[in-house]
Amino acid sequence: MPKLTIVEAVKDALDTAMAANKNVIVLGEDVGVDGGVFRATDGLYKKYGNKRVIDTPLAESGIVGISIAMAVQGLRPVAEIQFDGFTYPAFDQLFSHAAKLRNRSRGQYTCPLILRFPYGGGIRALEHHNESPETYFTHTPGLKVIIPSNPYDTKGLLLAALKQQDPVIFMEPKRIYRAIKQDVPEGYYTVEIGKAAIAREGTDVTLIAYGAMVREALKAADQAAPKGISCEVIDIRTLNPCDWETIISSAQKTGRIVIIHEAPRTLGFGAEIAARIQEKALYNLKAPILRVTGYDTPFPYFKLENEYLPSTQKILSAIDKVMQ
Repeated sequence: MPKLTIVEAVKDALDTAMAANKNVIVLGEDVGVDGGVFRATDGLYKKYGNKRVIDTPLAESGIVGISIAMAVQGLRPVAEIQFDGFTYPAFDQLFSHAAKLRNRSRGQYTCPLILRFPYGGGIRALEHHNESPETYFTHTPGLKVIIPSNPYDTKGLLLAALKQQDPVIFMEPKRIYRAIKQDVPEGYYTVEIGKAAIAREGTDVTLIAYGAMVREALKAADQAAPKGISCEVIDIRTLNPCDWETIISSAQKTGRIVIIHEAPRTLGFGAEIAARIQEKALYNLKAPILRVTGYDTPFPYFKLENEYLPSTQKILSAIDKVMQ
């Protein structure tokens, strides 16, 4: 069984899907000859040719628009946007058309496209290269939103996304694109969409995270253990649909919650998690729910990047507060 990074797992999933289904099409800026800005599609152009791996113009609205047309006509387009902040020009196509097509046509048409892109900070990049826009997509009915945290889940969730009949936003945490190597099975397998993973069992505090922040949560759990604090770490994996049952069950068990994400705090996905827990498990709580998040500011340039991002130490401080 090969050990792959997240970016290698993306390529493996696309290769597996393209080999099995001739209707799977990869398109985006520089995805062909150059293999993508992070090399997530490296080698696919040579293997499948320019009719199935398509280099597009620098026009995100056009990339998503043509993907909608492909999907309606029975193809399975996997569109790549080079960076998170470049998705904004495509919002109208996604929100007004892709997300609403099934409802608008009363089920006569579906739009099985995947929009995948690297997201988040931590790589010392410039403006519009560090965004965490998951709330926009999760707030939009009709869009499914997936954010893996490790190579195994990345391949399995991407292959599962290719079975969906509705548009899927597939956000890849570029900060850990090559930071983790994991055994990833060869060939086809899927990871269930809408099912969270308990990355670590615990009894005292529940840490809830997704994407690159799962790694930070696990580090914090490791450092809290010598203090006698047992942390349960939940990897949400799919924000929409979200596995509220697992989250609520853990909240009822531990009674203490710390939510971690690198997007800005106000109206971040953590706010929805906190609201749901208080609706379903208020009387189980032993402390206020805390959030460790980015700030309500634009993502800073690299000198202040580490000040902005949630860190292991910030998570440990939150753990100490809820324990007190």
